[in-house]
Amino acid sequence: MDFVGRRDQLRTLQEWWEEPNPRPALIWGRRRVGKTALLQHFAKDKRVIFHTGGGRTPLWELKELSARTAPVVPSATRDLVNRPYQTWDEVFDHLSREAVGEPLLLILDEFPELITAAPELEGVLRAFLDHSHGRTNLRIIVCGSAVRTMQSIQEYRAPLYGRFDLTMQLHPFRPHEAAEMLPELSPADRALVYGIVGGMPLYLAWWRSDLSVERNLARLACHPDAKMIREGDLVLATEAGKGIHLAATLQAIAEGYTKHNEIGDATRVDPTRTLNDLLALRLVERIQPVTETVRSRRKIYRIADNFLAFYLGVLSRVMPEIDRGLGETILPVLIDSLNDHLGGAWEETFRDHLRLRAAQISPDVVAVGRWWQADGQHQIDAAVLAGRSRKPIMVGEAKWTKKVNASRIVTGLAAKAGHLTEDIEQLRFAVCARDEITHAPPGTLCVTAADIFALETDV
Repeated sequence: MDFVGRRDQLRTLQEWWEEPNPRPALIWGRRRVGKTALLQHFAKDKRVIFHTGGGRTPLWELKELSARTAPVVPSATRDLVNRPYQTWDEVFDHLSREAVGEPLLLILDEFPELITAAPELEGVLRAFLDHSHGRTNLRIIVCGSAVRTMQSIQEYRAPLYGRFDLTMQLHPFRPHEAAEMLPELSPADRALVYGIVGGMPLYLAWWRSDLSVERNLARLACHPDAKMIREGDLVLATEAGKGIHLAATLQAIAEGYTKHNEIGDATRVDPTRTLNDLLALRLVERIQPVTETVRSRRKIYRIADNFLAFYLGVLSRVMPEIDRGLGETILPVLIDSLNDHLGGAWEETFRDHLRLRAAQISPDVVAVGRWWQADGQHQIDAAVLAGRSRKPIMVGEAKWTKKVNASRIVTGLAAKAGHLTEDIEQLRFAVCARDEITHAPPGTLCVTAADIFALETDV
């Protein structure tokens, strides 16, 4: 598949590249999020050395870098094949001289692997940057998947603190971006796939548009070595595996323990630090009523990644039997579970679309989010607030059904909105369904999968 999406990131990288003397760029994000693909696409028309840390011994790592450098910067004074680099000082000294005239891009991918093998690298790079600034056209991009390490590199006491002109964290595709990965599917099917695998480019690429939902789930989830099962295990081992309680906390949230005290009861430990780690990794999202202040105690937690939510909330319940060979008969159970699973994902997709369209709703939108009353009796899928006073201007509801009667939904929304604001007459209503919305009162914003998952060519 051709490279899709990441237009804003490519534009930002190009602006960095065109600066007269840019200091390094730092790019990080979870595994599978598409960092390498982005950098390869960005660098395709540039003189570039692309080196990926591989956990090698220090000298072997430098030998591999030398082999990648040799064809890019052939030098009459340095035979890198027969006399490879011996230190990182040599690397930066040589490449800075080769880049005095024509710009040269050095990409150090999986940088955490490099500094694990060569802890001096951060200090060496800092010294090089300090004495060479303005004297060379060598441009450096540092990239990595170990989110905690990439964040620590930017901290105050870190050797490279303050020495990046660009820092960019890549996130999974949003719904409108994921649509580009699924051009042959209908908008409703794009919504279904996104609700199952989320926005990771690799996971979206797994889905075969020529097969039914049943056949795709059969091949991706219903045998012991299926991609979704192995990938879920890998995510827990790599992203969440650094902390002893992370995986257990994720599982508790997936099983419906969404409040702080409930999670603590389920895991039998104070979850505060673990939740903060998961929030930093963006595996978990903390939610509060959109009208509440940051200090509100009315917070709940949800799995932020659709793939992980499906893996933990649906697949994990039947994985022991899949391992025992019952995948074929478990497939109908997975299909029957989809609607329950996809409801929450669809609501978040709806809220994301409202954020994307915020300027069209009102020029001063300040928040879009869920709202619920303290007693839990009245809940609204999406409330839009505007202005310094954070006044509610729109409320909306999303249904994971093919067709809805908007008049009925608006009537119910108006009743619930009476507990949110006294100025109901000034509210606008939004209704969301997969395929079709009927009987919409005048002024209602109607949203379907065709709006959320539209391709640029369709707009």
